[in-house]
Amino acid sequence: MSVKFRKYINDLIYGNDYYKTRNFLIELKNHNYHYGRWDWMISNLSAYWTDPEGINRIGIWEENEKIIAIAAYDSSLGKAFLLTLNGYEYLKNEMLEYAKTNLSKNGKFSVCIFDDDKEMQNIAYKNNFFPTQNKEYDSVYLIEKTDYFLPDGFKIISLKENFDLYKYGQVLWKGFNHEINGEGPFDFFYKKNMKYYESVFEGPNVNLNLKIAVMAPNGNFVSYCGMWYDKNSEDALVEPVATDPAYRKMGLGKAAVLEGIKHCGELGARRAFVCSSQQFYYNIGFRPYTTSTCWEEKMI
Repeated sequence: MSVKFRKYINDLIYGNDYYKTRNFLIELKNHNYHYGRWDWMISNLSAYWTDPEGINRIGIWEENEKIIAIAAYDSSLGKAFLLTLNGYEYLKNEMLEYAKTNLSKNGKFSVCIFDDDKEMQNIAYKNNFFPTQNKEYDSVYLIEKTDYFLPDGFKIISLKENFDLYKYGQVLWKGFNHEINGEGPFDFFYKKNMKYYESVFEGPNVNLNLKIAVMAPNGNFVSYCGMWYDKNSEDALVEPVATDPAYRKMGLGKAAVLEGIKHCGELGARRAFVCSSQQFYYNIGFRPYTTSTCWEEKMI
C-alpha cells in the first residue's frame, strides 16, 4: 500500500493517536525526540503549558495504518521535528514544507536537525534554510553504577511512597528559580499551577516509582528527578530535575537523578538520556551523545 498523510487526531488527550505516536517513537529510538519527551508534552496539554492549538496540526504519514513519519513540535509551536523510520527519509522534503506551513507561530519557524544528518541538512539548505546558534544537546548515562552520598537527616523517596502534590510543586517552583527571579513564593492554589501539577501525573504511562524526591529533615522535598521509562525500550529519559537553591551544592540533585536511573535500570533500561549539556550532568557521569541545530528560513 502507498504512504498516506493525515493530521493528528486529538479526540482524547490519551487517545489512539497518542499511543500510535508513542509506539512510533519507541521504535524510532530518536534521542532528540524521546518517547518520554512526548509523554511530558502531552501531559502538559490539559494544563495549557503545551500549545493546544498545535496538537491537531501534527502531520502523520502512515503505511498500512502504521505511522512511519511525523512532523511534530514540542510544547511550543514554532520549532519542528521531522521524524521518519528507516527507509522513509524521502518524505522529508514534503515534511519540511508541511511543517513550515502548519507548525509555525507568529510567523516564526525553525526545524531541529541532527548535526550528523547531512541528508536533512541538504534538504533544508535547498529550501532556503540556514543553521543558527540555537542548539539542542543530548547526553547519555550508561547504567552501570549509581553510587551517591546523602547528608545526615536527608532521605530519598519515590512519589509512590509519599505522593504530595504541594511539596512536588514547591520544589519545582523554587528549583527552577521562580522565587529568585522575582516571581514570588509558590502559590499552589493558583488555578493554572494546580492544574499543571495534577496533569503531570494523569497520564497512563506515569510510574510513581520513577519520580524521585530528596526529603529534608523538615519534611519538605528539596530536590526532585522525574524519570520516564517503557519496558519496550532500553532507554530512559531524565525530565525534569530541580533543586531548591537553599539546598544546592550538597549532592542532592545527583542523588535524585542517580536513584531515578537506578530504578529504571532495575526495570531493564541500559541507558538514560537527558536533553542537556549542563556541567552538572557531566559531573555525575553523563557524557555528550548528539547535537542538533535549529535551522531557519532565510528572509529575502
